[in-house]
Amino acid sequence: MDADADGDRSRTTATARLLGPADVRVLAERLGLRPTKKLGQNFVHDANTVRRIVKSAGVDGDDVVLEVGPGLGSLTLALLPVAARVHVVEIDPVLAGLLPDTVAERAPELAGRLTVTGADAMRVGADRLAADAGPGAAPPTAIVANLPYNVAVPVILHLLAELPSLRTGLVMVQAEVADRLAAGPGSREYGAPSAKLAWYAAARRAGPVPRAVFWPVPGVDSGLLAFTRHDPPADADRAATFAVVDAAFAQRRKVLRGALSGWAGSAAAAEQALRAAGVDPTARAETLAVSDFARIARNRPAGHPPA
Repeated sequence: MDADADGDRSRTTATARLLGPADVRVLAERLGLRPTKKLGQNFVHDANTVRRIVKSAGVDGDDVVLEVGPGLGSLTLALLPVAARVHVVEIDPVLAGLLPDTVAERAPELAGRLTVTGADAMRVGADRLAADAGPGAAPPTAIVANLPYNVAVPVILHLLAELPSLRTGLVMVQAEVADRLAAGPGSREYGAPSAKLAWYAAARRAGPVPRAVFWPVPGVDSGLLAFTRHDPPADADRAATFAVVDAAFAQRRKVLRGALSGWAGSAAAAEQALRAAGVDPTARAETLAVSDFARIARNRPAGHPPA
């Protein structure tokens, strides 16, 4: 992108006609669409909710937003007027094909800001997104999405690993998943997903989302999770650290000396690694920060390469 193009974007007054409940039903009927649980399809039909999400995300004219699972385009239409570009990843080929038409109809002046990648977000990486965006396109800087609840955690972790350009995120997920991902050491909700997300970013709850804003209405509560990327623990290996996290939380009722015995080769070897890392062998996984897990990984006994 050249400077003049960026300037034009920041000055534009183009708007989008957002989707309401009737619009969502019309689009669904046009496609003969029946939302499926398999793909986690619950479509937002409330304009105030998507405006609130965009405002909370803090997106501006310098951001290239990555949206996963745009569905019928409710959130996409709210993002286009404020972002430099919106790059969506949609696994459903029917929905991926419809979205450009919806944007051309409801936000014609902004249609050039949209890029659609028809793919599984768990398999997409920086190279695929760059190829679809075209030569010279900037990589995504923020993720803003209503994530399918059944894959929200692995999608977040995968994208943060694959896209170092992502600096911030605001995602709508199942409420208990938001609680879990935002939890810190010592809390009841803290677990392996919390520790792994903490490798990449600082996370926080950013508010609830009522069930009534979705079609069909989900059977669970939803919430917003915000996160900001930070540097990982110094001199740490991610795969080795995550292997410790997985081993520790797989037997979270056990003290770490016992929980990590398989990882280390024996309880005695686990205790040796823990003491070398400055961690009490009688502590439990939920009391440790990701930096603690990283130190334990660095002190794994010789002869036991990372899992």
